[in-house]
Amino acid sequence: MPKLENILQEEVLAEINGLLAEAEAKAGTLLREAQEQAEALKASRQRALEAERAAALKRAKSAAELQVATARMKAKGEVVDQVYAKVLEALEGLAAKPEYAEVLQKLAEEAVGALGEAEAVVVNPEDAAHLQTWAQERGLELRTDAQLRLGVRVVAKGGKSQVENTLPERLERAWETLSARVAQILWG
Repeated sequence: MPKLENILQEEVLAEINGLLAEAEAKAGTLLREAQEQAEALKASRQRALEAERAAALKRAKSAAELQVATARMKAKGEVVDQVYAKVLEALEGLAAKPEYAEVLQKLAEEAVGALGEAEAVVVNPEDAAHLQTWAQERGLELRTDAQLRLGVRVVAKGGKSQVENTLPERLERAWETLSARVAQILWG
């Protein structure tokens, strides 16, 4: 019987070894599949992180570009405002020049032409001497208003309407066009 026992033992051992080999093969396959899945998951996470990083960088770059553009626009606006202030200052300096009387007369003539029948011309008290003769020659009353500067106001007969024609007002009306030209000259 020992032979039968040996044969049975060998068969059992062979079966056990076969089962062990099959289990090891399955375990190896499962391990490889798990490693492949882990690598795929890792690669997927890496791509997602890289995409998030790229999106964050793009947002940060866009925000920085917007800040630069805003700062540039603000600086340009400040320069244009400074130019406006300098032009206004130059206009105010015109009052001290000899040709200012002629400028006032032209402003008054334009205002009278726009109004039609005028009864009075109003100027700053400091400018009254410049238009005294001009007003008398046209039969207009000369009035003064300390609030009016660098120009005239012409009052219609009956006082129902008036036209104001001042250098600052004209600058203000023309500034949109002028500021565009200033910007073109400064920044091309």
